[in-house]
Amino acid sequence: MDQPVSDLESLPRRTLGRANGPLYRQLADTLRKPIADGHFAVGSELPKEAKIAEHFGVSLITVRQALRELESDGLIRKRSAKPAIVTARNPSVNLSWNFKNFADMAAFTKDAQLKVKSYRKEKSPAMQRHFGMDKDGIGYCLRSILSVGKQRKAQITTYFPPEVGERFTREDFTDVLIFRSVQRLLGLRLEVAHVTVRAEIADEAVASDLGIEIGNPILTVEMLYQSADQRNIEFSVARHPAELFSITYDAPNDL
Repeated sequence: MDQPVSDLESLPRRTLGRANGPLYRQLADTLRKPIADGHFAVGSELPKEAKIAEHFGVSLITVRQALRELESDGLIRKRSAKPAIVTARNPSVNLSWNFKNFADMAAFTKDAQLKVKSYRKEKSPAMQRHFGMDKDGIGYCLRSILSVGKQRKAQITTYFPPEVGERFTREDFTDVLIFRSVQRLLGLRLEVAHVTVRAEIADEAVASDLGIEIGNPILTVEMLYQSADQRNIEFSVARHPAELFSITYDAPNDL
């Protein structure tokens, strides 16, 4: 039986601009509202990709990226050679992590809250490695938990060299994005984040913070933030419940 098709023509032709961030992200956000309010009903087909591209004045590549994002949120199901089907009005708990710049990191933390557990001086091999400190050197460590509603998304451990960390107090970390608080408080721009992703298993501390069993798989993301003059300013380790996350990126054929 054919699925009912949702109408695009009754929606405003919103102008998308690169000044407002990635076009596919703007398009995905634009399509979420008619899905949430039932204009695109659960079980109905979205308009064809070419129709969406024409209506919003974007490329097919942008449309496909936007639809992949909606699929990652559990709102639609893409089909080969057929329009996508709406599967839910609201995002599922299962979340995708897909970023290529700091704006995408900000989008990832939408609707999240950061609970600070502690901020104090500590010794750590991580600080020795990334900040050039000797084994007796003492830096600063921020420990926090990132949540959306009742779902704990990440246990975050953030390290600062002593000359940076001494300028902060626990109360300074009011932004859900720690690097954004750092930029504001130091009056500088963090130029790049070097990212390392690995699979690990939860120890007792991680399991307690994330509400999972000891030994469960976790996705660990390390980020070393550098300033424009290539100084290492912040090193963050975020540990996520593995079953809640996937990593998505585009791999062009360069062969």
